[in-house]
Amino acid sequence: MARSTLAALARDITTCNLCPRLREHCQHIAEVKRRAYQSETYWGRPVPGFGDPAARLLILGLAPGAHGANRTGRVFTGDRSGDFLFRALHETGFANQPNSTHRADGLTLHDAWISASVRCAPPDNKPNPDEIRTCQPYLEREISLLKNLKGVLVLGRLAFDVYTRIAALRGLAFGHGEFHPKPSPWLLCSYHPSQQNTSTGRLTREMLHDVFVQARHQLY
Repeated sequence: MARSTLAALARDITTCNLCPRLREHCQHIAEVKRRAYQSETYWGRPVPGFGDPAARLLILGLAPGAHGANRTGRVFTGDRSGDFLFRALHETGFANQPNSTHRADGLTLHDAWISASVRCAPPDNKPNPDEIRTCQPYLEREISLLKNLKGVLVLGRLAFDVYTRIAALRGLAFGHGEFHPKPSPWLLCSYHPSQQNTSTGRLTREMLHDVFVQARHQLY
């Protein structure tokens, strides 16, 4: 069936127009641009997931960055959050290189798939509840298509809330390094590698590295 592949899901995501406020914001950012990227053509559309289709680990973030994934068209690519994330993924064997600048930079993921709770860059990084619920079916489809999943690593409280709602999990605690072994797939929590968290020291490189070491350990 056409809807039963990750490629079909990606097409449905990139052509989605269900949230007018988010679509208008993404397109506006793509037209105005940041001064450093004036010569680039921004993606300006919803951003699908990316990674190894046979992944055992799903990494779930919040939403595309306005001048990161909304510019490059690939999750966590082209901004400081991605710099933090892909370095940790490379150090723990989930990525072939420690950085990610654009969709054709040669980055590949091993045993990991990265996605977002909301597929469009929201104003002030704050999607509203209706937008989160509208986007949720895409993540539900994505999870069902990742047939080898053993674990989910959520980056931030919003991703935690979205995933636990999808999985119908109740009474779980969110905190950096919190691990919930049951039910399958297991759930591991991390602070989001946002610039606000990393610049203030709330999340350090060592802390993020250790979470991925834990995820790697739990897969074996």
